[in-house]
Amino acid sequence: MSWLRRNLVVIAGLCTLAYLIVPNIVVTVFSFNNPTGRFNYAWQEFSLDAWKDPCGVADLCGTLSLSLQIALWSTIGATVLGTMIAFALVRYRFRARGAVNSLIFLPMAMPEIVMAASLLALFLNMGIELGFWTILIAHIMFCLSFVVAAVKARVLSMDPRLEEAARDLYAGPVQTFVRVTLPIAAPGIAAGALLSFALSFDDFIITNFNSGNTVTFPMFVWGSAQRGTPVQINVIGTAMFVIAVLVVVAGQFISSRRQKSAKP
Repeated sequence: MSWLRRNLVVIAGLCTLAYLIVPNIVVTVFSFNNPTGRFNYAWQEFSLDAWKDPCGVADLCGTLSLSLQIALWSTIGATVLGTMIAFALVRYRFRARGAVNSLIFLPMAMPEIVMAASLLALFLNMGIELGFWTILIAHIMFCLSFVVAAVKARVLSMDPRLEEAARDLYAGPVQTFVRVTLPIAAPGIAAGALLSFALSFDDFIITNFNSGNTVTFPMFVWGSAQRGTPVQINVIGTAMFVIAVLVVVAGQFISSRRQKSAKP
């Protein structure tokens, strides 16, 4: 019992990690399956057919490309706007600053279906045709809060004396921002951008309400699950998971290298 008490936190952490990783392992394993029917829910035999032809299912790669485009543009839009809003909320004092701060974080607390229905009503009342642009606007709107939260936390932790030292050394406002402020805030900006990309690419509820006849990859997966799930969906999911892991590992490696090089 004493050993269990000493290692309880480690055991709980490992159980939580396993709970998060097991579904991804199942998806990866079944990407090598060769099901006999329409549904890829029971293991039959090992096969590389789906990996050899990941676009073998009609419209799968088209919807994947569309989701990647929407995620990319929404990430750019949300990151630029969210970074400026975060700096404004931290560095400046203006009327209704508290109200703006609360409204910015409201989408994080609001249920997705409420936001989806609200945006749909807005677009219909304005006479905007549902499709790519309505999805993009909706994604930028709900990703904005997460970027502001990530960047704001980083900006709040910044030491203002560093910028003051740059100005004392005759650096202009632009040079101070580019050489001092932006590199310090970069980890928060990168975190917000990566989170925005993941949320946008994975979103279904808001997209389903505001897509019209446009079909994204999550909507394709949902529709396929009713008729039969092709193995290629597991292949795409596995590839996205591996890419995400590689990005995280690369980020950790670069960060550790920089910390080692910064030490005297």
